Amino acid sequence: MALLTFLGAIQQVTGSCYLIESRDGAKVLLECGMRQGRREDVEGNRAPFPFDPASLQAVVISHAHLDHSGLLPRLVASGYNGPIYATEATCELLELMLLDSAHIQEHDAEWENKWRARSGKPPVVPLYTTLDAEKALKARRPLPYEQTTEVAPGVSITYHDAGHILGSAIVEVEIHDHHLTRHVVFSGDLGNTCSPLMRNPKTLKRADLVLMESTYGDRDHRCSEATLDELAEILQQAHRDGGNVLIPSFAVGRTQDLIYHLGRFYQEGRLPQQAVFLDSPMAIRANAIYSRNYDQFAEADLAMLRAKNVKRVEDWLPILRCTPTPEESMAINRIKSGAIIIAGSGMCTGGRIVHHFKHNIWRQECHVVFPGFQARGTLGRSIVDGAEFIKVLHQRFAVRAKVHTLGGFSAHAGRAQLIDWVSHFDHHPELYLVHGELEKMQALQKTLKEQLNWDASIPEPGEQIAI
Repeated sequence: MALLTFLGAIQQVTGSCYLIESRDGAKVLLECGMRQGRREDVEGNRAPFPFDPASLQAVVISHAHLDHSGLLPRLVASGYNGPIYATEATCELLELMLLDSAHIQEHDAEWENKWRARSGKPPVVPLYTTLDAEKALKARRPLPYEQTTEVAPGVSITYHDAGHILGSAIVEVEIHDHHLTRHVVFSGDLGNTCSPLMRNPKTLKRADLVLMESTYGDRDHRCSEATLDELAEILQQAHRDGGNVLIPSFAVGRTQDLIYHLGRFYQEGRLPQQAVFLDSPMAIRANAIYSRNYDQFAEADLAMLRAKNVKRVEDWLPILRCTPTPEESMAINRIKSGAIIIAGSGMCTGGRIVHHFKHNIWRQECHVVFPGFQARGTLGRSIVDGAEFIKVLHQRFAVRAKVHTLGGFSAHAGRAQLIDWVSHFDHHPELYLVHGELEKMQALQKTLKEQLNWDASIPEPGEQIAI
């Protein structure tokens, strides 16, 4: 029988990676994600791959977020020279994500080496370089949704819309091995059915084995309208307080959702702020990719945008100001009130948001809004958990701004949505929970047993099973 090895996003939410091997010799890597969050997780990105990259015949990516794709340049630098399969929109976004990530790796290494030189420590090398990322991008092979393609001898894949971000996919893998055919379905990151712009995740009926994400396996998201009302009230309160609003946001997916919702507020006369700054070069470029792929938006949202003659994401929110250059970004911090600042990174592990923290988080009239999940070990999680002080840019700041979390904005399916999605399979497949913190997995495991009478397994890192 074929083998499946659980290599990443096992009892944690980043570093998605799974290896499929057939008895006929096919070796396919499903995902090649970067670990994020705690120092020990991030350092794990430098560990040797637990397989020979040169022995792989194909790499299959579900979507462009770095926790699913971020180690592709390192894989190529380590000897992989085969194709990298992804949906058409994901291939566009990968260029944006991987080149930006490589730039950050190089910049961080350069910054770190300045400090190390002063203390007599040996220099470090970046995790990977722009040249590595460019080599990985040359290996992209775009595939449309709903088309079955053989990616290795006896191994075929079909992408289905996951509704998470543009181009995100559920991956259906069909393995023909010694006259036995097995169907493996990897959920990827399933979208929240309340999210704007994206279509609902495709439901499937056939699977022998399912790998299902469990990021929010312990709870459901709030009603979308209730969350929007809360955000509107936060913006009104910030206006009354006379401060700015900081929103750490992922450049791809979350930012476009926020622009859509803020645009609705503007159209309805519910947006008191004078300006919205999109302070993320990557998000600005992502907007252009979203605009080129309007045809993939949900029909209802697409109809609304067309009715307003909106042809670009930015046009929906006329007071949006994009600030791609460092000089434009720094100029924002001369504004002491009346601004909404959307900046990366989404979990505050770097990017321009930390510079805005430096100028705003110690001011009690300011507000910080977290519109999504914050992984353990990240600066965002520390703030959400109530840290009184934070350290950014080698300086210590008091956290006096009002902090808000809005789980309803998550681009991930909540518990009920996960259960509904998996319940559509014709029979109870062998089910494994991945991409979630252990307690979230255990909660979902318990609920699946109670509601569907289905058993679900929680794999251990490195565990190998027969398919």
